[in-house]
Amino acid sequence: MKAAFTTLLLLLAALPAAAQVRFDDTTVGGPRSGKPVELYLPQTAPTSAVIVLHGCDGVGPHYREWATRLAEWGYAALLIDSFGPRGFARVCNHGELVPPAVQARDAFDGAAYLRARPDLHIQRTGVIGFSHGGWAVLKAVLAGIARPPNDPPFAAAVAYYPGCDPPTSPLETDTLILIGSADDWTPAARCQRWRGAVNANGHTIDMTIYPGAFHGLDSPFPPHDFAGHHVGGDPAARPASIAATQAFLAARRGP
Repeated sequence: MKAAFTTLLLLLAALPAAAQVRFDDTTVGGPRSGKPVELYLPQTAPTSAVIVLHGCDGVGPHYREWATRLAEWGYAALLIDSFGPRGFARVCNHGELVPPAVQARDAFDGAAYLRARPDLHIQRTGVIGFSHGGWAVLKAVLAGIARPPNDPPFAAAVAYYPGCDPPTSPLETDTLILIGSADDWTPAARCQRWRGAVNANGHTIDMTIYPGAFHGLDSPFPPHDFAGHHVGGDPAARPASIAATQAFLAARRGP
């Protein structure tokens, strides 16, 4: 665990200036504020939160739609820009410019920020990520990869069409993977192998493969070509995956 944490610190040091996302009054704003961190709050005082990790295209309408949706479900949703503070607008097809373990660390730092806010009373925090952000989620749920030693694991994790590297340590969070059978960017077969190889360590690993769906299956935009791949929403998978996410998070949000 110590070696993995040291590796993460070396990755952070290798990134451009302002390598770490800061969480304070100057960097955290409200919905669509354009600040590096956007906080979406429900109408009633939240006791649980979800960290939102964007894809390789950076923060945009798709992820803001998700943050809004999570707030409507009663969560405090924290949307973190992991690219802009590090000097990148997007990293599509060059994902290691901001390694997934680094984005995963942003998620833990964001969760710590929410727990420390005196105006919130966050008891449990989940994480959701998309594509590059989903890849980061699968780093965040493994022991000894990105979680600071004194921070709690996430209560739940949802990874939409993630990059699925071979797992290197046991699972420490209940995890849901949602992906399309026609995904030509992050193939479902890799995630099936990830699920089969990881040490569940007493946690659940749920996975749904949506027939005929492309990368970005939950997107409100129709299928199109992007960065050399087929991407876009699926009329059946989009609502089904949203409902599956809501149920998965609700079962783990606590009292």
